[in-house]
Amino acid sequence: MASDELCYMTATEAIERFRAKTLSPVELMSAVIARSEAVNPKVNAYTYTFYDRALEQARAAERAYAAGDETRPLEGLPVVIKDFHAVKGEITTFGSRIYADHVPDFSAPTVERLLDSGTIMHARTTSPEMAHAPHTRSELWGATRNPWNLDYGPGGSSGGAGAAIATGMTTLADGTDGGGSIRIPAGSCGIFGFKPPFGRNPTDRDHPRESLLHYGPMTRCVSDAALMQNVMAGPHRDDICSIRPKLEIPETLEPIKGWKIAFSMDLGYIEVDDEVQKNTCDALQTFRDLGCTVNEVDLGWSTAALDAWTVIWEGLFWALVGPDYPRIKYDLEGFVRGILERGSQHSLSRFYRTNLVRGEMYSTLAPILEEHDILICPTNALPGLPIDQDLADTGLRINGKPVTGSNHPGDMYVQWQLNYPFNLMSECPVASVPSGFASNGVPTGIQLVGRTYDDVSVFRAAADYERARPWAQHRPPL
Repeated sequence: MASDELCYMTATEAIERFRAKTLSPVELMSAVIARSEAVNPKVNAYTYTFYDRALEQARAAERAYAAGDETRPLEGLPVVIKDFHAVKGEITTFGSRIYADHVPDFSAPTVERLLDSGTIMHARTTSPEMAHAPHTRSELWGATRNPWNLDYGPGGSSGGAGAAIATGMTTLADGTDGGGSIRIPAGSCGIFGFKPPFGRNPTDRDHPRESLLHYGPMTRCVSDAALMQNVMAGPHRDDICSIRPKLEIPETLEPIKGWKIAFSMDLGYIEVDDEVQKNTCDALQTFRDLGCTVNEVDLGWSTAALDAWTVIWEGLFWALVGPDYPRIKYDLEGFVRGILERGSQHSLSRFYRTNLVRGEMYSTLAPILEEHDILICPTNALPGLPIDQDLADTGLRINGKPVTGSNHPGDMYVQWQLNYPFNLMSECPVASVPSGFASNGVPTGIQLVGRTYDDVSVFRAAADYERARPWAQHRPPL
């Protein structure tokens, strides 16, 4: 099999072939490393690489399969870990010059589980500073490019992961999602990304009880995400909010014929690019062809959702970093300083009142999800942002119109997305699947939003859609 074909092989097939002894983990890792060396200079998706060590670990996995030993669930599969996630004993920079030499003495729970399950980390993926932007660019690591069009970014904050998966530089990747940071790059890179519901996957020690933040899988196909999710999920000693019992995504996902699907193009208040709208309508037709009824619904949401999310996001960031702010202020990028300084102004009263907004939003979403199996909407309002886009630029337009809140530069960084409202609705599982391409060559996506804690329905819808409209045959023109 050609090297590039190995790089795009699914994790499911790779494990089957490892066990049948028709493929070696060394062959797969060697192909992935060769692909990374050829492609990464073009996209800049990695911070650190561990190629020699990864090959050594692949040889150990090869010996285990050859000997017929009992192997772990993901034994020998290449994985890249976001450089925002703690990995014990490895430099973890959070995309910031402040942490350029930071070495944690623990791993984030989901990272620990992935590595303990047999995956082999051959690289760390890029993130904007402190993962606080939907555009993967930092003064420490530079800009990550979208492999479908190098003049555009891959989204963020898990942009390096999205670019690595799309280009075959890895088999599996992890991400975090606090306002769309898994789904934004999934949509812009033409891959699958899953934001689990709050508590399904444990969060890390630095963000206890934080309902906005979710660790989740980023893959080229639904079955690979299910494999990862079944490893990452479940109660953990470091997270009191992690849910018992552990949920397993079934290996066989039933078709969704007869389902009722709700859809909203704009969530009530977001301007959506015409090409994104067209691709969303085409995707909805696929669900009709699968035997589903599709009903347009009115969520009645407004910019109150934007205000609530920014108050929480910025306020929490200030709470975490504020005590050190005078010491580190001038080592931070200006965009990040702006977020922190706005966060310092949010009152406890205003912070608490965001719960009322979340309650009002759910009061309209809940009846819709009671009457429908899932809700569908676009992932991003634009296919992507130009690589040099200034996130504080108030001149950003969609369909020739200023984006909502464009008179406030602090809001610009989320105003081309439809993701963050579902971080406010944190108990809802949400996946992004590809919906097509824009004229600039950048992919577009749709979100599949499930009822609270109904992960399996989201995976069923994604899997049936993938069977009807497979996207993995599309590869970036690198």
